[in-house]
Amino acid sequence: MSKNFDLFNSIDLKEFARLQLLMAYERKALHNGFKLIAGLDEAGRGPLAGPVVAAVCILPSNLFIPKINDSKKLNASTRVQLFDIIINHPEVQYGIGIVDAMEIDRINIFQATIQAMLNAIEQLKVPPDYLLVDGLKLPHQTIPGEKIIKGDQLSQSIAAASIIAKETRDRLMMQYHEQWPHYHFDRHKGYGTQLHREALEKHGLCPIHRRSFKLKEA
Repeated sequence: MSKNFDLFNSIDLKEFARLQLLMAYERKALHNGFKLIAGLDEAGRGPLAGPVVAAVCILPSNLFIPKINDSKKLNASTRVQLFDIIINHPEVQYGIGIVDAMEIDRINIFQATIQAMLNAIEQLKVPPDYLLVDGLKLPHQTIPGEKIIKGDQLSQSIAAASIIAKETRDRLMMQYHEQWPHYHFDRHKGYGTQLHREALEKHGLCPIHRRSFKLKEA
């Protein structure tokens, strides 16, 4: 396994207690008879450019990942380390769904987020039987689930999905930076920062900008 698994050797009692709390929703679902519980989250609903990326993650019930948290609360190096741990763990299942800017413009960002999540679930080799979804109720035809507000801070499975989604999207934006370096996607990842707005004023739109968003006012 990766040297990043050294993280598991540094867990203390306080961290273990925090991780136990992060498994409360998973334990409740297990108690209700579900066996494969998946966390779902997305990255990229708010940016002016780039795709929305969703991830689904099924963790074994006895796995506790030190330092895991909402991806937005992690620094870049810790997020990369956790991303490597999660996707390389032999007992972890995950899937990724990506919906590009053109499709976002066609169906709107909310529907695109749902589509990305459904696409992520389809990538799993074995479908889950219960879904823990961050912030929205996912209308899946056959799999029940629940919406959890701030779920990426309350569920280990959703936190893992948030890390996968965020890191996957960031890497895509770094690739886009290579194609269109004058937009500085490597720095703001498509969000409406002053640097990004100034680039838009100077260069106009590129193919990955979302035309349906109010770019200049963002």
